[in-house]
Amino acid sequence: MQYTIEARELTNEYTHRPAFDVQSRRTTVEATDENEAITQYVKESDAELVSFTTPPRGAESIATVKKEDTILLVRVYAA
Repeated sequence: MQYTIEARELTNEYTHRPAFDVQSRRTTVEATDENEAITQYVKESDAELVSFTTPPRGAESIATVKKEDTILLVRVYAA
């Protein structure tokens, strides 16, 4: 199954301020479920998974991911 991964910057560790007017980046991955999709995204992005929430079937999953000095809000949903 295909999943869309949509990530946008929340904060920058150096400025400690929220990021505004940041474009979200979309990626599509092949995975069996949301967990596999976020795991693949984190591995390919050379990032660290901070949190991951999977709501009831049909809704999008939400994760926070740390990459270098930036925290990203990541949405995972069926493409």
